[in-house]
Amino acid sequence: MTRASLEKQPHEVAAMFDDVAARYDLTNDVLSLGQARLWRKAVARAVDARPGGRVLDLAAGTATSSKPFAAAGAYTVPCDFSLGMLAEGKKRQPWMPFTAGDATRLPFRDAVFDAVTISFGLRNVHDTDAALREMLRVTVPGGRVVICEFSHPTWAPFRTVYTEYLMRALPPLAERVSSSPDAYVYLADSIRAWPDQPALAGRLQQAGWRDVAWRNLTGGVVALHRGIRPRAGESSTDS
Repeated sequence: MTRASLEKQPHEVAAMFDDVAARYDLTNDVLSLGQARLWRKAVARAVDARPGGRVLDLAAGTATSSKPFAAAGAYTVPCDFSLGMLAEGKKRQPWMPFTAGDATRLPFRDAVFDAVTISFGLRNVHDTDAALREMLRVTVPGGRVVICEFSHPTWAPFRTVYTEYLMRALPPLAERVSSSPDAYVYLADSIRAWPDQPALAGRLQQAGWRDVAWRNLTGGVVALHRGIRPRAGESSTDS
C-alpha cells in the first residue's frame, strides 16, 4: 500500500467515481464474486424500512442500494458526492429524489430521517468522524444508522488469502471489467487501511450513537455496524 494512493482530495475521489459510474454495479458484482447482492439484502434487513418512514442512503451511487427501501414503502433519498454516479442513477431510476451531498456537511435539517445508511462509502469520506456526527444530526431520536463496509476477516488463514486477492487478483480483474481499473487499486488500498470492527464501533460511540453492535458477513470481509440515536435524556453509553 502506498501512502500517496490514500491521500486523494475529496474532488479527486468524486472524479474517480464519476469515471466508473456506468459499469460500477456490474464491476462490484464481478469483483465481489457475487457476494455484493447478499450484502445488500443484509443491509435491507438491518435498515428495516417501513411504509411512511424516511431513509437516507449515503454514497448511494446509482441507487441500487436504495431500491429495497423504496420498495418497502419508505421515502428514500439517494445521496452521493459523485455527480457522475447521480446522473447514471437518474437515468435508471428517474423517479427517485437523487441529491448531491458531502457526508461531512449534509444538506438536510436536523432529525429528518428514521434511518441513515451507507454501504461501502464511509472509508472514502475524508473525515469519518465528521460524517458519523452528521449522520447522527439528521437522524430522529430513536432512529438508526446502518453501515456496511469492508472490514477485517476474523480467521487468520482466510485473512491472508483475502489480502492476497486484494493486492494481486483484484487489479488485473478490474482491468477486464472496469472502465477505470486504477480506481480499484485505490479501493484495495483503502480497504487494507480501514479500521477493524471494534475500532469502527468505538468511533460510532464517540460520535454519539448508542447500542452500537456489528455483525460479520462473509467471514468478516464485510461488517454490518448498527447504532441508535439516543432519545432525550439518554447518552451513547446507556444500555
